[in-house]
Amino acid sequence: MELQRRAAVVGIGVSNLALIRYLVHKGVSVTACDRRSAAELGERAAELHRLGVRLVTGEGYLAPLADHDLIFLTPGMPKHLPEIEAARRRGAVISGEIGLVLDLCRAPVIGVTGSAGKTTTTTLIGEILRASAREIHVGGNIGTPLIEKVEAIPPEAVVVLELSSFQLQLVRRSPHIAVITNISPNHLDVHATMEEYVEAKKGIFRCQSPADWLVLNADDPLVRSFADEARSRVVLFSRRGDPGGRDAAFIRDGQLVWRRGGQELPTLLVEELRLPGLHNQENVLAAMAACYLAGAPLSAVREVLTRFTGVEHRIEPVRVLDGVKWYNDSKATSPTEAVAALSTLPAPIVLIAGGSDKGIRFDPIAPLVKEKVKCLILTGPTAPKIEEAVRRGGYTGPVHRAADMAEAVALARAAAVSGDTVLLSPACASFDAYRNFEERGRHFKSLVEALQ
Repeated sequence: MELQRRAAVVGIGVSNLALIRYLVHKGVSVTACDRRSAAELGERAAELHRLGVRLVTGEGYLAPLADHDLIFLTPGMPKHLPEIEAARRRGAVISGEIGLVLDLCRAPVIGVTGSAGKTTTTTLIGEILRASAREIHVGGNIGTPLIEKVEAIPPEAVVVLELSSFQLQLVRRSPHIAVITNISPNHLDVHATMEEYVEAKKGIFRCQSPADWLVLNADDPLVRSFADEARSRVVLFSRRGDPGGRDAAFIRDGQLVWRRGGQELPTLLVEELRLPGLHNQENVLAAMAACYLAGAPLSAVREVLTRFTGVEHRIEPVRVLDGVKWYNDSKATSPTEAVAALSTLPAPIVLIAGGSDKGIRFDPIAPLVKEKVKCLILTGPTAPKIEEAVRRGGYTGPVHRAADMAEAVALARAAAVSGDTVLLSPACASFDAYRNFEERGRHFKSLVEALQ
């Protein structure tokens, strides 16, 4: 992508603020656009002023797009707004921070996407390659934005990116190694249709060449079908058995196996993994395949997989109090992710769920709620939808409504007895009450740690 003299940047979040600093450093005249007022933006608005950036806020914040030919969008905004469509029709280049990172990066890139498991898989890949004595930079949807340092990353390093559907909608280049963990309905409050969501995910391999690699979950029929569209070399992974092919990662007779060019390399036993849950076996296989393709030795793969216990906010143990185990799964922002936690942890469970609405049905959690949940505590705007879904699925246990997280934790404390598990697994985004799932999870943990 060729930088122009002027650019409009829409949405002043963390990644776009870093992008604006980069553009200003390159001599680009930037107009920053945000629906929030300067007062609401606070220190971010002050920094833009110091950088000499024009700031347009309020209802007409998209008006500057009409006279800009280079436009960068914040990932989570709808891409089909009239002002954006008009800019696209007249030939404006519309991109995002990640699109520019991919254009500028000289090092090979491993990209990870999916509806669930992205963060765990991305983190595992970074840890394994770091244990291989490689220079590693992890970013994208996690960590710090890479745009301000991407030009200093040497060709011999490796960049690992967690990529959301929002980010992939705006890319014109695909990673050298692309990983898709799974796909289920998600973000339908922003994507116009499920078809649009799936097409966005395909952006991770759409621009690959025959020299690139695509790692696909063979146990997900939709994901496996992408192999028919790929121009790159395909590697399948499966926790259910050998998926076939000369190149694959799979579990056979309790052992994780890597096959490359028909030659098999037994890596470790399933019982040696520290990560709990069947879903994490899939994440481990995906990471293992990507790392072997990137040249990681068996020793590094084994070292990390036998010590890695998980990421913050994903089935994270908080404490044991009076015989009750408390878990923080705030990163479960969709029903699919909540299903993974409910499948992993033992009954009886006191479940705290609910939050902001992403336009997804909650029926997938109903069977496990019926089977394992003794008490359901719901918060946020989605509470009625969740209760309706689980009742429809046959759940007959008590349902309580909590005004906020503090009340939810208090209700859970009252409902749980020794031997129970209390699980925060919202199955929803956090934006009704928090800036992000991290803030929600840390608030939950602080409340739990404060219990006497």
